[in-house]
Amino acid sequence: MSTHQKLIDSARHLIQTRGYNGFSYADVAEEVQVRKASIHHHFPAKSDLARAVVEQSRAVIVEQTRTLGGGAFDPVEQLRMYTGYWEKCIADASAPFCVAGMLASELPTLPTDLAQEVRAHFRDLSNWLEIVMTRGAQLGRFELQGSARQEAEAFMAMVYGAMLAARAYGDPTVFSDIVASGLKRLAPAGAS
Repeated sequence: MSTHQKLIDSARHLIQTRGYNGFSYADVAEEVQVRKASIHHHFPAKSDLARAVVEQSRAVIVEQTRTLGGGAFDPVEQLRMYTGYWEKCIADASAPFCVAGMLASELPTLPTDLAQEVRAHFRDLSNWLEIVMTRGAQLGRFELQGSARQEAEAFMAMVYGAMLAARAYGDPTVFSDIVASGLKRLAPAGAS
């Protein structure tokens, strides 16, 4: 793995566990075993490093959206894969909180360029979820209470709220329980 990627991975972990304002280049240098000057060579400012972290997360969502647009897919399975990823990451503490979620909680204090990237992440995620909700409704798999956009936003809020509740209670099963309830509401027993 390149030093560039190691720096991004370290920053991702530090943001997920401490937030943007809770880490410094000294923390990254210690984790990656490089000098701070080396970090500045790759990322002149801390916001550049954090933006690279968010850009990688956004790239995954954009690719998933592109894949969904290309053909048939099971909307229930898509949501289960998405929430299952977070369930695993929260349970094994490999990614205890979404990096964009952590950054969003600090939005008023973030540099403008980083704040824009965080907002773009949420727009991308919402767009992906709207595609899934639309397809689920079309196939009769989901019972939407509002528009597909509203359901996408509500589902996203439920997932991030479940992450926060799991962290607050120090119990990964809280995430699983909340998400299972949300999926059950969205996909009635006969449809899933």
